[in-house]
Amino acid sequence: MRFVEIAATSAGVGAVGGRKAKIELLADALRRLEPGEVAAGSAFLAGELRQRQTGVGYAGLRARPAPAAEATLTVGAVDAAIAEIAAVAGAGSQARRRELLGALFGAATAEEQRLLVGLFGGELRQGAQAGLLAEAVAVAAAVPVTAVRRALLLCGDLKRVAVAALGGGSAALAEIHLRVGTPLTPMLAQSAPDVGAALLATGSPAVVDTKLDGIRIQVHRSGDEVAVFTRSLDDITERLPGVVAAVRALPLREVVLDGEAMALDERGRPRPFQETSSRAATRGKAGRGKAGPEAERAALVPYFFDLLHLDGTDLLDEPGRVRWAALAEALPSGLIVGRETVETEEQAAAVFAAAIAAGQEGVVIKAPEAVYDVGRRGSAWVKVKPRHTLDLVVLAVEWGHGRRHGWLSNLHLGARDPGTGGFVMLGKTFKGLTDELLRWQTERFKELAVQDDGWVVRVRPEQVVEIAFDGVQTSPRYPGGVALRFARVLRYREDKRAAEADTIDDVRAIGRAL
Repeated sequence: MRFVEIAATSAGVGAVGGRKAKIELLADALRRLEPGEVAAGSAFLAGELRQRQTGVGYAGLRARPAPAAEATLTVGAVDAAIAEIAAVAGAGSQARRRELLGALFGAATAEEQRLLVGLFGGELRQGAQAGLLAEAVAVAAAVPVTAVRRALLLCGDLKRVAVAALGGGSAALAEIHLRVGTPLTPMLAQSAPDVGAALLATGSPAVVDTKLDGIRIQVHRSGDEVAVFTRSLDDITERLPGVVAAVRALPLREVVLDGEAMALDERGRPRPFQETSSRAATRGKAGRGKAGPEAERAALVPYFFDLLHLDGTDLLDEPGRVRWAALAEALPSGLIVGRETVETEEQAAAVFAAAIAAGQEGVVIKAPEAVYDVGRRGSAWVKVKPRHTLDLVVLAVEWGHGRRHGWLSNLHLGARDPGTGGFVMLGKTFKGLTDELLRWQTERFKELAVQDDGWVVRVRPEQVVEIAFDGVQTSPRYPGGVALRFARVLRYREDKRAAEADTIDDVRAIGRAL
C-alpha cells in the first residue's frame, strides 16, 4: 500500500466530524493493507510509530528537504526507514540520523511530509485515538468490537490486535489472553467526592482498600523470572529490585499481582510521591537524581490488592471476593494493602480517616462481586480523596519573569476530550511549584517543545500533572465552558500517560456535584 494513501486517510479522518464516518475511513484503509503492512499501517493510522524511540526531536524536523513531486513511498518502506533511523547509535550517529531522515523526507510528497512530521513529533491530532481505531479494526475484519476491545485490553498492543483480527478474525483474537510476562491494561477506579457517594455506586457491603500514595505496579512471575510493569505497561523491573526480591521469595510458581509500590520513611509512613516516582521513572531526566540522595537510598516497598493469575489459573473473571481470598492465602499480610469490609457510611468514613491519618491518599471502595474489568474505569471501584484533584495534561508553558526569569513557569492545563482525542484547556496555574519542580519542568518541557514565541512554549501533550483545586466554574474564556478555581500543582505523574488523563466530562460532572 502506498504511504500517500495513509496520509490521505489521516487527513480525511481529521476533516470529518462524525464518529461513524471516521471509522469507515479507517476501516477502508485497514482493509487495503497487505498482511505484512498491518502492524505499521495501523500504528500510522493511530498517529503512532511502531518504534517508541527514534532519536528524532523537534529541531530535527524543522530543516526538511523540498517535498517530492510524485508519491513513491510504501507503508513498508517508510516503516523500514524509521526502523533504520531508530537503530542508529554510536559515533557519528547524529549526522547519520540526519542523513537518513533527509532521505525519507526527500522521498515524501508534501502530504506525506505533513503526516511524517506529526508521527515523529507526536502531534498528530486527527481524531483516530485507540478507541476509534479499535472499532475500525472490528469493522474491517468483520468481527465483534467487544472481541477487539477485550484482546486490546489484555495485550495492550493495538498493532498486534489489528494483525490478529485482519489475519485470523475472531479465532485469532480469542488466542490473545493473559500471558504471564505480558502486561495487561489495569482496571481503574472512578472518583467520588465522599465515601457516601462511593457506596451508592458500589453498593454495600463493600470492601474499602487504603489508597496508597505510591505508583501502580503489575508484577508477573514465572519460576524465577519476575517482571514489574507500570500502569502504562512500561517495564521497570531493573528499577525495583526490592519488589522483584519480595515476589521471587513467595512460595509460588506463577503469579500476576496488581498493587502499588512506595518509598517509606523511618516511621513507616509514605515519603513524598515525587520521591517514589523518581525511583521508577522510565524517562532518564524525568526523575533520577532530582529527589536527593535520601530518596535514592529508599527502596520501594510493594503492597498488593489484587491477584489476576495463580499457578496456571486465570482469575480475571472471578468476583473480587474470590480473587481477594486467594490473594490473602497466597501472600503474607505484610504484602497486602490495608483492607476492611464495611456495611455503613460511618464504617467507611472511619477507614477513610485512618488512611488519611497514616499519610495515605485516601481509599478505594470496591464491590466484592465485580470481576476484574481490564482497562475499564467503572462504578465497581470508586476512589475517594480528601480534596478535589484531577490528572490533567500540560498543553503549553509560559516563560517566567521576576524571580522565575529563565524558568518555564505558568502551565496551560488541558482535560482529555474523549470525543475527539484532543484536549480542552481549563486554565493556567503557576501555584504549588517549588524551585525543584521549576527546574525539572523547564528541562522536561524543553524536550517536549514544538513552538516557542518567546513567551509561550507550546508542547506535545504528553506530560500528566495532578492538580488540586477548590471548585469548577463556568467560563466563556475557555472552549470547554468551564475553568478550575484556585488550581495548584500537587505533583507530576510519571506513571500516567496523556490517554489516561481525566476528561472534560469528569470536570463537568465535578462542577455539577459541587
